[in-house]
This record gives sequence, structure tokens and C-alpha cells, in this order.
Amino acid sequence: MLVRLLPFLGWFRNYSASAFRVDAIAGITVALVLIPQSMAYAQLAGLPAYYGLYAAFLPPMIAALFGSSMQLATGPVAVVSLMTSASLEPLATAGSEAFIAYAILLALVVGIFQLALGILRLGLVVNFLSHPVVNGFTNAAAIIIASSQLSKMFGVYVDKAEHHYETIWRVILAAFDYTHWPTLVMGVGAFAVMYGLKRLNPKIPYVLVAVAVATLVSWATGFHHDARVDMAAIMSPEVRGQISEFNHEVRRITELGDARAQVNQKVQQVTQSQGNESLEGLKLKQEASLDTALIELEKSKAHHLRTTLRDHKFVGVPQPDGGLRFYLEGTQPTGSQTDGRTWRVKVGNRPLDTAKLTMMGGGAVVGEIPPGLPTLSIPKLDWGVGLQLFPYAIIISLLGFMEAISIAKAMAAKTGQRLDPNQELIGQGLANIIGCLGKSYPVSGSFSRSAVNLQAGAFTGLSSVVTSLMVVIVLLFFTPLLYNLPQAVLAAVIMMAVVGLINVTGFVHAWRAQWYDGAISIITFICTLAYAPHLDKGIMIGVVLSLLMFLYKSMRPKVAALAMHNDCALRDAEHFQLRQCEHVAVIRFDGPLFFANASFLEDQIDERIRHMPNLKHILVVANGINDIDASGEEALSLVIDRVRSAGYDISFSHIKEGVMDVMQRTHLLAKIGEDHIYPLAANAIAAIHESAHRDSREESCPLTSVCPLDQVHVGEGA
Repeated sequence: MLVRLLPFLGWFRNYSASAFRVDAIAGITVALVLIPQSMAYAQLAGLPAYYGLYAAFLPPMIAALFGSSMQLATGPVAVVSLMTSASLEPLATAGSEAFIAYAILLALVVGIFQLALGILRLGLVVNFLSHPVVNGFTNAAAIIIASSQLSKMFGVYVDKAEHHYETIWRVILAAFDYTHWPTLVMGVGAFAVMYGLKRLNPKIPYVLVAVAVATLVSWATGFHHDARVDMAAIMSPEVRGQISEFNHEVRRITELGDARAQVNQKVQQVTQSQGNESLEGLKLKQEASLDTALIELEKSKAHHLRTTLRDHKFVGVPQPDGGLRFYLEGTQPTGSQTDGRTWRVKVGNRPLDTAKLTMMGGGAVVGEIPPGLPTLSIPKLDWGVGLQLFPYAIIISLLGFMEAISIAKAMAAKTGQRLDPNQELIGQGLANIIGCLGKSYPVSGSFSRSAVNLQAGAFTGLSSVVTSLMVVIVLLFFTPLLYNLPQAVLAAVIMMAVVGLINVTGFVHAWRAQWYDGAISIITFICTLAYAPHLDKGIMIGVVLSLLMFLYKSMRPKVAALAMHNDCALRDAEHFQLRQCEHVAVIRFDGPLFFANASFLEDQIDERIRHMPNLKHILVVANGINDIDASGEEALSLVIDRVRSAGYDISFSHIKEGVMDVMQRTHLLAKIGEDHIYPLAANAIAAIHESAHRDSREESCPLTSVCPLDQVHVGEGA
């Protein structure tokens, strides 16, 4: 019982010093991959890079301590990071304090949902995400993730558009206008190093090598070269005017946003006191709508100004005092000597500090990382925001758990370990809940790092505890070394990681299994791409299509006409092109008989009566009916009445025990007649054949002429 509550106690059965040595080496190896990956994934989630280290601090250890898999490596992953960004962008600006707070709150909501599923042993709810849907979504997500890093690879800055493909088009246009070549070389070089080392020897920590080399080169070459200057150093009145105008628009957006928030608070108060339809409430709602319209107008103006400022390219002219003056390219004084760099104004979503304007003359790097561990604290609970995040939390929880459990199952198959999906849900849930106390955003099991863990020979989850301790050491002592890590290298790390998510054969496999599964997978893929960054729409369309297909198949199960095959088995006459008896219709209903399809059986029997003029008897082979509800029983009773009142007879064989119990309780068995219930189809054919063929002109009955009745059986998959 204690081991069930504290699964990690089971690690130490037959544990030895040699096993600890292996776990320690595996944990260090995974940490070498996790540290750079986690920083890259944090930026994919819209957070500062060091929040990836925070997400790699507590969650790996907690998930291992309370999960059931010995080798599953938990932490930031690409798809969950992308979903986090997509969930929070409608609520706050990426990277802002509010965005960070919401990301931590999202981890808490995700963790609570996963923990609840695990405690209630509802891990099977993950089956609502079918494999075709997940395959389509994952392939689209891989493309979205990879393409979202292009701006960092080219060293350009653009505003995000309503749709992801519009944002990528903006990136392409910006790259055509200006590409920072050292940044592109850094990114492509890092990708080449990782790809080459992985092909050479996968055991080499290729991510760490690429990051270390790129950081060293960045430091040695002065890759990062920013300057803080007064706006007066920009020798263009037009640009200075645009900066002032931009600051005005951004402040105006903030003022309107604050005003709208106050109006919305008043709306809630009036609604509670006077109801939804009060005159004052309607006026306030109209005022809030006007503020929203004005905010959108100001955002459009700010976007235009931001784009214009980013497009400006300057040259720096050194001054006698050691400073620089910045001129638009081609406008510098004749004969003046420039510093040889192309400079740009760094523009974000906040007002620019005109006394300390940031001019970029090099590439972007990670920058300063706060030293030390994150302060442990309970995230601020905003139930209004929490409810808004809950639908996204469900999707992230299920997607993250599907990824984690599929990895864990694959590893358990190799190691022979017993895996408990519900315990794994508890472990993942606690990892997110406790992780958020250390400022973590949502995490899940990682395929690549779990593979590294297994390959390194991890014996128990103690390897993940070692991984967490390695992250602690980095946060305490080595964060200054990460200052010069180029952003383009982190983009290359992400691109390298998501290449493995692209699985074209998954579409082909789904189509070969069932054409509609392939179609659902392709539709999910297209919709996810089209609606990005609103990824929830793509996956919800896939889920709805899967459920609709399930309902359609349940409403119209296969009703096969059976005939005798040469192997003495009753098989599907249409599939095997077999001749059927003119007087006896042998049919098999494949599926539970319930309210959604009860009338379908009746329709199928009526159709056979219409198309078989010499029909006398219907034999229902019921081995496919594994369940029956009240509607199904009522429909079956009506079928029996209609068939017999029309002058035909009906019998049943292979009735399962559960269905027979329902028939007995509802007295349907008495209506059918026990002399019309047969254990085997052969018994039924032998009993009804003579009466059904009395005065028949059929030369030979295919039910009896092909095989002796004592050898007849119902074929599997007939």
C-alpha cells in the first residue's frame, strides 16, 4: 500500500552501488540535453529562456518520484510549449509579466486536471484523441514550430498576425529586405553541427556541443553588439518623430485597456445588482465595446509604426567623444567614416526609452539570466482567468499525457516493466502542480530525452532526480556562461528536435487502415495549419470528426448476408461472392443493438424481404451482438411481430449470455420461442431447412449442398 502511494520506494528493491552509478551517469547525460532544450522550448512558449530552466528544475524529479515509468524523462517539450503560447496569446503579450503569471497558472490548472484523472482512474479519457487526429495535429504542429523559428534564424523582427501563415509571410518579406547574415550563419552552423554529430554518434551530447561552440564563438567575435543611446543620437527628425508617435500610441493603448477594465468591473457590479438587461448595464457594455474598437484602431497604428521603425537601417558614425551618431543608410555626411555595421532600432510592445534607446548592431543572444533558484511561491489564483484557460488545459493535459504514456509504453515493452497509466497521470499532474510553485510552465514526457535516458541504461527514476540536481547546479553557478548564447542557436535546437515529429507515413498508414481515418488525419492537419496560432480549433475539428464517424458507424453497423463457403464456414456472401439460399436468409448483425441503431436492423430485414421473393425463414446469427439495451430489445420485438405477421418465420443462433439475460428479463425469449433459439447456426439450418424448402424449385440449396451440416461453423471475420 505504501509503495502504491510512494512509488519511488520500489526503486530500492535489489538496488546496488553499480545501479546508482548507472543512474547518475544517465541523469547527467539527460541533463546535458535538457538544459539547452528547455531554454529553447521556453522561448517557443513565449517566455524568457531561463523559465525553461525553472521548468526543468522540479518537474523531472517529481514526475519520476510519483510516476510508474522508471525511464520517462519529464520537462519542457515542443508541442506543449507551442500549445502554451497559443493558449495565452489572446490574454497577454508574450514575455510580459501577465503572460508569465498566466503560464504558471496554466501549469497549475493542467496539473490539477491530470491529477484528478489519475486519482479517479480515468486515464482512458485520453482515447478521445484518436491516433489519426494526433498524427495530423503533430505533423502540423511540427511545421508550425519549425517555421515559427525562422525570424530568429534570419535575425528579423515582425509583429504576429492573426494567422500563423500571415506571420511567416511577414518574416519572409522582412528577410528579403534585410537578413543579419552572422545570425543566419550561427543558426545554420549549429543545425549542421547537431545533425552531423547525431549521424556520427547519437551518444555524443550533440545539442550541448553545438550550444557550447556557438556560445564561445559568439563571445569571441562580439556577435552581440547593442548600444544604449539618447534619441538625439539618431540624426533623422523623421525617425525621432516616429518614435515619439509610437510611444504615444502604446501609452494610449494602455490607457484604453485600463479604462475598459474599469468599465467591465462596473458591468459586473451592475449585472449582479440590476440584472443583464438594465439600461445602465447596456450603456456600460456599449462603452466597453467602444473602448475595444478604439484599442484595435490604436493597435493598428502602433503596428504600422513598429514595422516602419524596424525597417529603418542605420549606419554608425564614430564621434570624437567615443560615441556614435546614427544616420539612415545613404544619408551620412559625405566623406564620413562609419563603423561598418548595420544598426536597427530595437522595438517591442512597450514605449521606447528615449534616453536609453537600444540600437542593435549585432545578433540577438539569451542575455542576462537571474542567478540562483526561483523563489518557491503559490501562483496568484485568478479564477476568472483559470476558467478561461481550462479548455486549453484539457487539450494540453490530454496531448501531453498521450505523448508521455506512448513513450513510457514503448520503453516498458523493451524493459519488461509494469506500467500503470493512472499512476503516470498522477506523476505528471504532481509534476505540473509542484513545478508551478517553482515558476514552471506546463511540462510533459519527452521522447528524445527519454530515449537518451533509456540508451544510457537508467535503472530507476533516480536518474531523473540527478537530472534535476544538475539543473540546480547550473542555476546556482553557471548562468553567466549562457549570456552570449545566440537566439538563432536555440531556434536551431528547436528545429532539430521537431524534425522527428514529422511523420508522413502516419497519413498513409491511417488511409490504408480506413480511408476515413486517413481523411480525418489530413483534415486535422490542414485545419491546424490554417487556424494556427489557434491550435485548439484544429484539434477540436479532428475530435468532432472522429466522434461523428464513430456515431455514424454505430448507427449503421454492418449487417452481413451469410452463405456457405467451401471451407464449411458461413461467410459474408457479398465479400466472397457466394450464392445465397432463396428461402433462408442468414444474416449477422455486427455491433451492439442499442437506441442509435435499433431501427437499422429493422430496415435491413425489410430490405431482404423485399428483394427475396421466395424467402420463408430468417436466421439471425447473433454472435456479433455483444450488448442490447431497451430500445434494441423493443426494436427486436417489433421485428419479430412484423416478420411473423407477414407470413415469414425468424430464428436466432449464437446468442451471447448477456443478451440472453436481457431477453429473459423482458420476456422476449418467450415471444421468440425457445424452439427458435439455437446454440449453433448448423443446428438452426438443420432444423429449419426442410420446412423452408417445402415445395421449393431450388435445385440445390447452397447451405446444405456445399458441406455436411455437422462441419458447418461461423467463420471468423466472415
